Amino acid sequence: MLTIRQDLVEAMVAHARRDHPDEACGVIAGPDGSDRPERFIPMVNAARSPTFYEFDSTDLLRPYRDLDERDEVPVVIYHSHTATEAYPSRTDVAYASEPHAHYVVISTRESGTEAGPVDLRSFRIVDGEVAEEQVTVTPA
Repeated sequence: MLTIRQDLVEAMVAHARRDHPDEACGVIAGPDGSDRPERFIPMVNAARSPTFYEFDSTDLLRPYRDLDERDEVPVVIYHSHTATEAYPSRTDVAYASEPHAHYVVISTRESGTEAGPVDLRSFRIVDGEVAEEQVTVTPA
């Protein structure tokens, strides 16, 4: 189960809307071993694509060094889908390399950049196996 603060959910959704029609992506870091998402780190989709996201390797190095210095890990790895449901694609599953992370997918297909419904779901992806998990949103 993913337990996450409302302000972090709002930040992910705002990022997804801002980057629409391209997919948005980022990380929410938390203390190593805590499973608590705390620090929002939006990233640039180097692919600049409506159907695929890719962390820029140079852009990714800086936050991962920062994570190490702060004794943090990527608790949530998120990205958006702009035209499909909030479910990991085959490519998403193939690139999932953090077995302890919660993989959050936000679908903006109904509302795009406008206020309106989005679908936000969380998954554990380990060794190519996808398991959806409950999301509990707490006050900020």
